[in-house]
Amino acid sequence: MIWNSFMKVATLAPNVPAIQELHFAVPMAGAVLCTLNTRLDSAIISTLLMHSEAKIIFVDQQFLQLAQEALSLLASKNKKTKQPPLVVIISEKSNNSSLNTYEYESLLESGHRDFSIRWPVTEFDPISINYTSGTTSGPKGVVYSHRGAYLNSIATFLLHEMSTLPIYLWTVPTFHCNGWCLIWGLAAVGGTNVCLRRVSPKEIFESISLYKVTHMGGAPTVLNMIVNTPPCDRKPLPHKVKIMTGGSPPQPQILSRMEELGFGVDHLYGLTETYAAGTYCLWKPEWDSLPSDERFRLKARQGVQHLCIEEVDVRDSITMEKVPADGVTMGEVIFRGNTVMSGYLKDQNATEEVFRGGWFHSGDLAVKHPDGYIEVKDRSKDIIISGGENISTVQVERALYSHPAVLEAAVVARPDNHWGQTPCAFVKLKEGFDVSAQEIINFCRDNLPHYMAPRTVIFEDIPKTSTGKIQKFILREKAKALGSLF
Repeated sequence: MIWNSFMKVATLAPNVPAIQELHFAVPMAGAVLCTLNTRLDSAIISTLLMHSEAKIIFVDQQFLQLAQEALSLLASKNKKTKQPPLVVIISEKSNNSSLNTYEYESLLESGHRDFSIRWPVTEFDPISINYTSGTTSGPKGVVYSHRGAYLNSIATFLLHEMSTLPIYLWTVPTFHCNGWCLIWGLAAVGGTNVCLRRVSPKEIFESISLYKVTHMGGAPTVLNMIVNTPPCDRKPLPHKVKIMTGGSPPQPQILSRMEELGFGVDHLYGLTETYAAGTYCLWKPEWDSLPSDERFRLKARQGVQHLCIEEVDVRDSITMEKVPADGVTMGEVIFRGNTVMSGYLKDQNATEEVFRGGWFHSGDLAVKHPDGYIEVKDRSKDIIISGGENISTVQVERALYSHPAVLEAAVVARPDNHWGQTPCAFVKLKEGFDVSAQEIINFCRDNLPHYMAPRTVIFEDIPKTSTGKIQKFILREKAKALGSLF
């Protein structure tokens, strides 16, 4: 594919001003931006650097050691002695004397002020690559085009109901779908970016009070953190703050408590492959008079498509027949339009499979209600959503099977009041072995990013069909019955 001919520039940084600047500087230089998830471990980061073939990586000082470990692994994998990526450190000053390392501000000062923007040849040229959490069996680099990013940037500030000069607090990771494409959208309306290195409820309230924040976004986990903030860490809001949430359906009781605190919550739904938001729960004025339980139940639905995507539907994934709008019959959520990815980098087979029938297949199962609003009911691929991050059960199971005492393993989601879901592992040990659940958890934490490791381990025989297939629906019910850990 022609995407391979573009230079890729990677980043490994939290929400800092430099990342805002790079979202414009890299495309203006004719290159493709590849923002890496800072929650990943060095092994996965090295794999993504190899897959993307990034020539430069901008690394915040906070993650320099992680980047160095990843580059060391990359060097051991690259037997053909390819030139490693140049490292640019984002910090006030750098004492690193490596010839392959530069400091961000010094690099900017050395630039040519008369540099001419390298405009895309066509609007379908790639602008960025977003990896789907790096948690699948093989890396999937989702390619965004200039056209798609432009359209979804418009959609995001419209969905957020932004007028001119909004003040936006960054709790959404800028490495995730380019901050839901809002980095570009905010610039279009003259927005102010308030950057948080880490998300903490106290800093959220302090930032809102200090900078008079008007808008923010975040997964339901962030909402849960806000409503459970100790009173001593809260500050009264200067006005209603609009907050957009997505990643998993927010709990109605959380929505209620957010509104009591003075936030106005809207709900969107999408995937990395749809530039983040593909639908939103458009609020109808007549719902205001409904009982609170009913109002918040409606708000938790995924809703209708936004104006910049061509079409979203719920259909039988095999026959492609529309499901009846009865709120009961389930089908797969499918998308098409310019705000759907161009394809997966270096993976034509996966691209063709996910676009079968001319639609992008989300893998999410949903119903369509009589009013046309969709509601996601399940994930057909057993993905666990924890704190807005996708966790592949396949990768967790692979780690479990690498333990010398594990004979069989299966992972499903356990409900969690804070994270939404956490991995729950059902394990059968080999005969003669005696290990504790905590030993299994520690082993996974040593071999996976910590957020992917199981928080629950249950030792028992794993139910299977007559053909040997694990019956995960039984395990899901068992995990559901356990309830939240805390």
